[in-house]
Amino acid sequence: MDRSKKSSQRRRANVNIHDVARRARVSIATVSRVVNRIPSVDPELAKRVWKAVDDVGYVPNTQARALVSGRSRILGLIVSEITNPFFPELVQEFENLAVAQGYEVMIGSTNYNTERTESLIRRMLQRSVDGVAVMTFGIEEELVHTLVDHGFPLVFVDAGPELPNVRVLKVNYGDGIREAVQHLAALGHRQIAFISGPLQMRTAAIRRDAFRNAMAELGLTVPATSMVEGKHTMESGKAAMEQLMKTPAPPTAVVCSNDMTAIGVLHALDETTHQVPKDISVVGFDDIHLAQFMLPPLTTVQMSCRDLATAAVEALRAGIESDHPKFVQREWPIQTRLVVRRSTDFPRGSLPAQSKVAAKGAARPATSAK
Repeated sequence: MDRSKKSSQRRRANVNIHDVARRARVSIATVSRVVNRIPSVDPELAKRVWKAVDDVGYVPNTQARALVSGRSRILGLIVSEITNPFFPELVQEFENLAVAQGYEVMIGSTNYNTERTESLIRRMLQRSVDGVAVMTFGIEEELVHTLVDHGFPLVFVDAGPELPNVRVLKVNYGDGIREAVQHLAALGHRQIAFISGPLQMRTAAIRRDAFRNAMAELGLTVPATSMVEGKHTMESGKAAMEQLMKTPAPPTAVVCSNDMTAIGVLHALDETTHQVPKDISVVGFDDIHLAQFMLPPLTTVQMSCRDLATAAVEALRAGIESDHPKFVQREWPIQTRLVVRRSTDFPRGSLPAQSKVAAKGAARPATSAK
């Protein structure tokens, strides 16, 4: 590194709040309020201060600010596994929203490992996070108790202990899965199978029950052989579909507990003579970004990462900021909806399917005899 760069870095390291105040022509107190993102500061004045911060290269000391304010302005975010595309999308949305509100984010994944989870919680406590969003969709009871015992604001998905500073994101699985089943039934499907996630996870059991209820509402029965437990992975989706294809009456449609499972189903069918959706229709759940780029594009129930992240950040702020307008709100609803793409169609052998094939045949240009 040359001398000029070293000199520049030393100058920036020596910059303090007094330099910012002089540059912006405001008091030190005003600079402090701006960098701590106190909303009462005039927007134009705040803009001037932030420009001065950039001009002089000032880096606020977050630890010192935490000592003064009693708050770290760090939000903890715990997810299950970073390898599932749903969670990186959720993390990105959460971080974007938190940073826009003046918070930093500490992220960790449990990977369903108890020791890893304990280490993650320890690090969050050491950093004195202001609150934690537990977005694992299957939180272990030990983790719940460890977090609750420390008394800071918490957000859970689906369910959480009945305590003052615990808020819950209530996902409406029923509406989305009902839409999926009704969509398939309207196409003419009656033999509809379901591949769940690991049933020890609360969310997987809720999604399975929502499927059963939706089928019962239409007077459709679900044989035990049409209900397969998976692991919310592509590998388990592939294995589950292979199992379904060995049954005496294979389904004409499959609803999956998440998109990763559905992608595994598509791969399993790709290794057979069965085509999607000509022979078997497939529906996922989550609507990860990859779903629309599958071949064929996947019909799926959308559980918006942006909606989840928005609710999680706001629910944490409601627990941290006593003047938040939703300070006393405990439950935050998350809606789901069906997104229809090209992985669903009329069931094989049905009159509409036959008519569709005949229409395609008639549309082909005739070849002249030689």
